Amino acid sequence: MVQSYKKKIELQEQYDTIIIGTGMGSLSTGAILAKEGQKVLLLERHYEPGGFTHTFKRKGYEWDVGIHYIGDVQRKESGMRRLFDYISDSKLEWADMGEVYDKIIIGDKSYDFVKGVQNFKDKMSSYFPDEKEAIDTYVNLVFKVNSKSKRYYIDKALPSFLSTIFGEFMRKKYYKFSDKTTYETLRSLTDNEELIKVLLGQYGDYGLEPKKSSFVMHAAVAGHYFAGGSFPVGGSSQIVKTVDKVIEAAGGTILISAEVDEVIIENNSAKGVRMKDGNTFFAKNIISGAGIMTTYNKLIPPSSVQRHQLKEQLQQVNRSVAHACLYIGLDGSPEELQLPKTNYWIYPDDLDHDGCVERYVNDVEQPFPVVYVSFPSAKDPDWSNRYPGKSTIDIITFVPYETFEPWANTRWKKRGEEYDELKEKMAQRLLKELYKRVPQVKGKVDYYELSTPLTTQHFVNYDKGEIYGLDHTPKRFRQKFLKPRTPIKNLFLTGQDVITVGVGSALFSGVLTATALTRKNVLKKIMSPN
Repeated sequence: MVQSYKKKIELQEQYDTIIIGTGMGSLSTGAILAKEGQKVLLLERHYEPGGFTHTFKRKGYEWDVGIHYIGDVQRKESGMRRLFDYISDSKLEWADMGEVYDKIIIGDKSYDFVKGVQNFKDKMSSYFPDEKEAIDTYVNLVFKVNSKSKRYYIDKALPSFLSTIFGEFMRKKYYKFSDKTTYETLRSLTDNEELIKVLLGQYGDYGLEPKKSSFVMHAAVAGHYFAGGSFPVGGSSQIVKTVDKVIEAAGGTILISAEVDEVIIENNSAKGVRMKDGNTFFAKNIISGAGIMTTYNKLIPPSSVQRHQLKEQLQQVNRSVAHACLYIGLDGSPEELQLPKTNYWIYPDDLDHDGCVERYVNDVEQPFPVVYVSFPSAKDPDWSNRYPGKSTIDIITFVPYETFEPWANTRWKKRGEEYDELKEKMAQRLLKELYKRVPQVKGKVDYYELSTPLTTQHFVNYDKGEIYGLDHTPKRFRQKFLKPRTPIKNLFLTGQDVITVGVGSALFSGVLTATALTRKNVLKKIMSPN
């Protein structure tokens, strides 16, 4: 059961493993360890558990913060579905978003991404009849790259001596693709810039422009959605609710409003955690799901950081992009407002993706490089049972952290008039984009609220408000320290920094971390038919 640290609580005398954070990686790791018979304690600094899977309520509405769609869960035999079923005791239900999961809008033209590999190829070929061969080659390449990823990620869970022996062999074929940028790879298939821009229309899912991102990151995202998109029935809060029961059944606990100040390390071995109020908890193993930047910069004693040159490791990677999200509440049901389930990706038509970002970063008054519109209330078949006659929309765009940095040392909800004016200006620009594409909602907006990079900084504890942890450059995939084991005995990492961005990757990071910790092949157990 989720409990508040601020209230009188009953805790176990001893836990096997303490996990810092309750994002998808932490929840996945915790549930897998619970099924291995461990008592786990998850500590969450926020008053809502779940990290980017949590929801919040305001003015009679509810919004999902980070989950907008999940791929590859409709097939019960898929790895993604089996893992979700495993950590939730099959209590998580999924609603199919339908034939069109993403609509790429470039200027006045739109392109539908449809589910089913052959359907996708056919649809793209209908838009670009002279590029059929390039489209087929692209899709086949996505599958080829993703097939090479398995050994690369298994290597991350191997004990150090085995990785030393076999690691280079397991990583080599993956590096062939990870060393190339997304744009470089697409440009080798076609010189049709419009097709390239369309095929890369989901780059916002990993947040780094095509000329900077590694192609393996793009391939992971594109391949993830070929079978279509889905949404958790009842909203993303169902993830915590179902996983919590699995953790509780093994004697584990999720504590909210429980901020960790430092990992206790003695003789280069993690022993426990010290809370902000000075209290301590001890366990055989400590796992951080707080992100490698936060873990090494804030949670590890300086002596240990210096001993293992952890700051030098962090200099090899960069933080990902920051974002703003406009949460909108509307009068009228999704049916009444004719809201689609399809996500909209909206781009300017005068420059390529990289050019649009560069122009905007230099001057945020310029057109948004990307505007993503999601209609969560339309995707969730249970929504109207909970909120009859109401709907919600999320609109996301990238924004440089520096735009809001002048208010970095102010308090949430008390940042001042200038900050509020800047937020309102951005909100109106995003609403204008919405009305252009979904004109029927004009006049139906009952409430809206804009989150900024400072909001992310406040709630997720990412220093620069980054949404995706670390940037997915080619260099990132060469960093062997991005794995569950750390140089400190009994201290492990989990979450999107261990694998890649997104809920699905964070979910699988739990498998790698649990494997590294227990030295058992937990994946085999999860994937075995009952």
